[in-house]
Amino acid sequence: MEENMMFAWIASWLALAGQLVFFMGVALFTGDWRYMMWSFMISIIVGIPSIIGTYKRNQQLKAYKK
Repeated sequence: MEENMMFAWIASWLALAGQLVFFMGVALFTGDWRYMMWSFMISIIVGIPSIIGTYKRNQQLKAYKK
């Protein structure tokens, strides 16, 4: 079974940046910037390990194909 790394990259970046952009819009709309603070912390906690895991798996697949 072939892995879809493009979907993995999209999901990783959405976990990191997508939440941040969404909650920035919420903060701008409501004027309550606590939304931005909490979403930033959650995005970093979830997004960075997701990107690192995707990167490592991508490197494993490249090494396997050689």
